[in-house]
Amino acid sequence: MANKIKVQEQEAIKNFVALGWAIRKIARELGVSRNTVRSYVRRLKHEVPEVLTERIVSSACFNSGGIVDSDERDPPPAPDPDGRSAQTDPLSTPGNKGRKSLCLEYAQAILSKVETGLSAQRIYQDLKDENGFNGSYQSVKRYVHKLRKIDPKLVYRIEVAPAEEVQVDFGTGPTLITPEGKRARTWVFRIVLSHSRKAYSEAVRRQDTETFLRCLENAFRHFGGVSLTVNLDNLKAAVLKFDWADPELNPKLIDFARHYSTTILPCLPRTPEHKGKVESSIKYVKENALAGRKFESIAAVNQFLIQWEKTVADLRIHGTTKRQVVELFRTEKGFLHPLPTSLFPFFHEGPRSVHRDGYVEVEKSYYHVPTEYLGHQVWVRYNGREVRIFTRDKQGALRQIQVHRRLEPGKFTNALGIGGGRGTLQANLEYWLGRTGNLGTCCERWAQTVAKNRGIEAIRTLMGLVGLVDRHSIAAVNRACERASARGTWRLRDVRALLEAKEIQTELTFQEHHPLIRNLSEYGLFIQTKTKNS
Repeated sequence: MANKIKVQEQEAIKNFVALGWAIRKIARELGVSRNTVRSYVRRLKHEVPEVLTERIVSSACFNSGGIVDSDERDPPPAPDPDGRSAQTDPLSTPGNKGRKSLCLEYAQAILSKVETGLSAQRIYQDLKDENGFNGSYQSVKRYVHKLRKIDPKLVYRIEVAPAEEVQVDFGTGPTLITPEGKRARTWVFRIVLSHSRKAYSEAVRRQDTETFLRCLENAFRHFGGVSLTVNLDNLKAAVLKFDWADPELNPKLIDFARHYSTTILPCLPRTPEHKGKVESSIKYVKENALAGRKFESIAAVNQFLIQWEKTVADLRIHGTTKRQVVELFRTEKGFLHPLPTSLFPFFHEGPRSVHRDGYVEVEKSYYHVPTEYLGHQVWVRYNGREVRIFTRDKQGALRQIQVHRRLEPGKFTNALGIGGGRGTLQANLEYWLGRTGNLGTCCERWAQTVAKNRGIEAIRTLMGLVGLVDRHSIAAVNRACERASARGTWRLRDVRALLEAKEIQTELTFQEHHPLIRNLSEYGLFIQTKTKNS
């Protein structure tokens, strides 16, 4: 026998027999043939110590292929001197010289309580009340945990009618690698219709309440209808305090469920088998859709997931239903409840002070308001898509003054660059070249030459040129640029000098001969005559 199974396998068979396991189950658990297990069990019948209970021998003999008579069985265990029957530890290992567990004396009692489904805490309390147990709760907890590992519970399969249930969960998404080499963590929201296994996936950066509700809303819009119930785990964004009979849900989730005419039913904590359909579906997304792929943005992930759902997930033959997912979904879709006419109005709101730079801060992002509100307090209302800014009139009513698209943390709306505009320096240079082109042909020609000769440095010169029209006419500025181009001067101070001297505003043509102009000799005679007379 020693050359067929290892020593640890022999001990495992002995423990499994003590638990009443069948030959087939033991063989499947250990990965050995049933004949090998059966041979060892028959041998065990003759070698089992007297301290083993009658259950061990009878179970071993029955599962080995036959039923023995009562006189062939070992006698029941002898009572202890103090009157208690000897207990058998199903986890004990012969020859183990380590410290014995305090639960060893009550092994059979603990085993029977585990089989009835009692928790470790309840078993500990019963041992103290009924048996005078003086050990700690942790020792009972460790012992019960080991028992459950070798005696797993039965998991019941649940199937539902069309449109009765969706199961929802989050799973770890791909790590984003941006062009700058930065890494960002993501999550994948997954929702599955329990009847047809039709699913919807969406990658997100966070698991807060608003993100969860928007994902759920996007899924219902994708399905074209709403299920009767929503089965989810106890994530913080949805469940404030778990109670199987009366859970305390997030108030916004309650309003959402009322808006979409559905019911939220959280499952037990740390019980993934209660939503096994979405658990296996998340695993399917990770291993089939996302494994081995890299993405640079959330948008890239979601675009890929939409295409993958259509071309792969929806077209597969599901292993349980034995039908194509999209085909079965066509049947279930007719049972879904209709969508409401509007989206769920989810938003946050609160007061904000306008900073000196004309911005208000909302969730670590910055949004500008009109300059007349500097130093004032405004009211903001925002969600995942937009930020609306209000002011109160004399009656206290809100009046909207600005609306912005929601930004990522650390970003600004209407922020200016070094060149005084938005975007890169080159974009700013092109912007100011366009502004000078609007002034006239001469200004545009002069500005183009300045930009060609001086590059980025010319930005401030072009800004100054545009600013000249605040004090001079556009025609005068164009004549000054034309004059400066003719002289080959490409500094703004030269254009300013030409404007201030006004030499380009009036031009006089001198003539050498004219009826009113006398000869110089006549002027000389006139002067001499006047001098003599005086």
